[in-house]
Amino acid sequence: MSRESLVRMWVAEGFVLGKGKNTPEDVAEGNLMELIHRNMLEAFEYDELGRVNTCKMHDIMRELALSFVKEEKFGSANDYGEMIQMDKDVRRLSLCGWKANTPLKVKFPHLRTLVAHGMISSPTMLSSVLTESSHLTVLELQDSDINEVPALVGNLFNLRYIGLRRTNVKSLPESIEKLSILHTLDIKQTQIEKLPRGIVKIKKLRHLLADRFADEKQSEFRYFIGVEAPKGLLNLEELQTLETVQASKDLAEQLKKLMQLRSIWIDNVGAADCAELFVTLSMMPLLSSLLISARDVNETLCLHALDPISTKLHRLIVRGQWAAGTLEYPIFRNHGEHLKYLALSWCQLGEDPLEVLAPHVPNLTYLSLNSVKSANTLVLSARCFPHLKTLVLKRMPAVKQLEIGDGALPCVKGLYIVSLAQLNKVPQGIESLLSLKKLWLLNLHSDFRSQWCKNGMHQKMPHVPDIRI
Repeated sequence: MSRESLVRMWVAEGFVLGKGKNTPEDVAEGNLMELIHRNMLEAFEYDELGRVNTCKMHDIMRELALSFVKEEKFGSANDYGEMIQMDKDVRRLSLCGWKANTPLKVKFPHLRTLVAHGMISSPTMLSSVLTESSHLTVLELQDSDINEVPALVGNLFNLRYIGLRRTNVKSLPESIEKLSILHTLDIKQTQIEKLPRGIVKIKKLRHLLADRFADEKQSEFRYFIGVEAPKGLLNLEELQTLETVQASKDLAEQLKKLMQLRSIWIDNVGAADCAELFVTLSMMPLLSSLLISARDVNETLCLHALDPISTKLHRLIVRGQWAAGTLEYPIFRNHGEHLKYLALSWCQLGEDPLEVLAPHVPNLTYLSLNSVKSANTLVLSARCFPHLKTLVLKRMPAVKQLEIGDGALPCVKGLYIVSLAQLNKVPQGIESLLSLKKLWLLNLHSDFRSQWCKNGMHQKMPHVPDIRI
């Protein structure tokens, strides 16, 4: 289970409260780490910033927990066969193993939380749950095969969390405006293009996650598209997360009221939007994650006005052409040392983007270059990117050779070289990356595999457990 989802559910349930300057989310993350340190949860995967990304529970611990929560009527995790015999007083339910067309024959009038990943398969089933469980606080239905949300969802006065990620839902009912204490609305990768007008009445909203795939293969420039910013967005002053919203003429003005934002992703940005938008973003004191995506591949983004006061801005994702001299702008000149995660797509950095970037962002742990113009040869010089753990080089058609100097990438664990169609030689010095754990060399020149085998590279790199060619 993802850290972010778990934290937001705990906050929605009221299990954690803010302490001093720490938000409930901050406290919940601390609690999660405490559970991991006590071996009650296991860290399954870490993100590029070294934080727990997903966690799980050991089978023995899970059985003990299920036994305890069943006795306390706190919650349960059951397949359908066991569920029909379950006590109707259960408060929290995690479903697995429901059959696609199995009618719902049980009622849970006291249900507070329903987590049903991919399990709800019909509007009738969903309506039944919403009708019979009027006290719901958390409704997590990601990956379920549903295409609409019943209007009666607006009657769930306790609802604080709605998760519809990767469903086929095309719109939300206007009645959602009645959910006055809703904290989290996750509609990422759905078919929703526009939010209900009344969404701006939900002044307690803290996390709004909304976008849709235009190209699931992610080969097109705008493979994901944000939702239109609703009029009155400035009313949502408690927002911490806003992903993804389309740029508009008045977006910068509306964002001036949203000073609690930690993460904001903005799509469809034009050259004319940059100055005012980046001035506003620069004033956000808590900003930690920023994505900027241009209107199209030919739109030039000028980052000159992006000079964040937040030293917490660690993650920067930019998709689109850069104005000349961007690396001398404040975001890199003054703030570059704070950046840990940098993903760039469809821009022109220089002949060798790796060499150009290295001195400006010395503390990166993650770097991704996608469809970035470059010279034929890329060089990772000695002692460059001393903290980098992940490097992704993708769709760079001009690259024929990669050279890795002694002492380069001393901490790298994952190297992903994908769709470099002209790369026909084994990267020079790649066997010297002794910390490497994952090496993907996919969709390269037709001669690459034979060169790899001819040089006996598998035998030279026994320390890398995951090599894919």
